[in-house]
Amino acid sequence: MKKRRLGRTDVEVTPIGLGCMQFAGAGFYSLGFTPTTQDTVDSVVGAALDGGINWFDTAEAYGRGTSERSLTTALQRRDVEPGEVAIATKWMPFPRRAPNIGRTIDTRLSRLQGYPVDLYQIHLPVALSPISVQMREMARVLRAGKIRSIGVSNFSAHQMETASRALEREGIVLASNQVRINLLDRRIENNGLLEIARRLGVTLIAYSPLAQGLLTGRFHENPELLRALRPLRRMAGGYGRRRMARTAPLIDGLRAIGSAHGATPSQVALNWLVSYYGDTVVAIPGASKPRQAEESAGAMGFRLTEDELARLDQLSRTASAQHPAPAPDR
Repeated sequence: MKKRRLGRTDVEVTPIGLGCMQFAGAGFYSLGFTPTTQDTVDSVVGAALDGGINWFDTAEAYGRGTSERSLTTALQRRDVEPGEVAIATKWMPFPRRAPNIGRTIDTRLSRLQGYPVDLYQIHLPVALSPISVQMREMARVLRAGKIRSIGVSNFSAHQMETASRALEREGIVLASNQVRINLLDRRIENNGLLEIARRLGVTLIAYSPLAQGLLTGRFHENPELLRALRPLRRMAGGYGRRRMARTAPLIDGLRAIGSAHGATPSQVALNWLVSYYGDTVVAIPGASKPRQAEESAGAMGFRLTEDELARLDQLSRTASAQHPAPAPDR
């Protein structure tokens, strides 16, 4: 798959990136992930690079910079020069006001150890300053040459449009909005996000693209694995008997289509996500093991047919708790 531009910026990324929340170390995020050693981070990042992935998404909130430093340490150990890959990170807005963006950007750059911020995102729409004021401060940081592009995360369609308008007044475009999208969560088709993103030329970055691992099929094969999940991940995944039964036909469909391409269910699910919506959607699956990063990168190595895309669309509608709108014009 060819690289895609983030929105209308000059930042180019592969359709699949690597989400780095699992590199946060101990603390809140250890409720969802087993803390990862630096050696493991090195191996995971190396597998992603070897598979052709060219960008990584992290955040200030992921271990107060632990993820940022672990990621860039891994890049250094692979002799990846600053600028050879793209890095996206995020400012945590609560309980802060917009001027904190400018005051803390140097801390972000320090944690990234000389690697530039290609995409700087507002992590959540919960700051103590209005969105327009946040965007004005982000624009100042961009004009100072400290970041390359501006994005948001978890913003509604209205909030995203407000951010876009505010940046337009500064002569800058909004690059992206990071939201949850997968075969079991297609709310972007109903809540205006997909429509407005296309109109504005904004890229949607899909986090949780494998529905907390549900779309891998391994929990359907062996339900006993659910007991080993960390509490936060088990809660976020919504694993229950009814949901497992309802999603089984979709998993069977992913397996059947995967067999035709020599691909796993995970790879088919990721390929569908970055193909079905055209260039509007890219995805950032996480990985705590090298083989998972290798598998995610491999999702870019084949092309689903129109019939396969449509088949998964229909299976998804049956399996999903939401009821997506009619298939969007792709």
